[in-house]
Amino acid sequence: MVNGEVVEGGIVTQSEQTIENVIAILKEAGYGLEHVVRCGVWLDDARDFASFNKVFISYFGEHPPARACVQSSMVIDCIAYKAPAK
Repeated sequence: MVNGEVVEGGIVTQSEQTIENVIAILKEAGYGLEHVVRCGVWLDDARDFASFNKVFISYFGEHPPARACVQSSMVIDCIAYKAPAK
């Protein structure tokens, strides 16, 4: 998405834009791709994996973070944290 709009152009363009969005969010928080330790990836079509993977490696290099990649049309990914009581 760019400004809330779905990116047209197929899996390569969508993958590039998604990773660019991640980079922007990380940068705003003072981080970079080198700080990413895990990625969860959901693809509508498993046949897109090879094309997606080329884009992923082009950004993350030869030592990418841990990754899970599954085919799914619906995703819920939750991470919760509760600070210790003081």
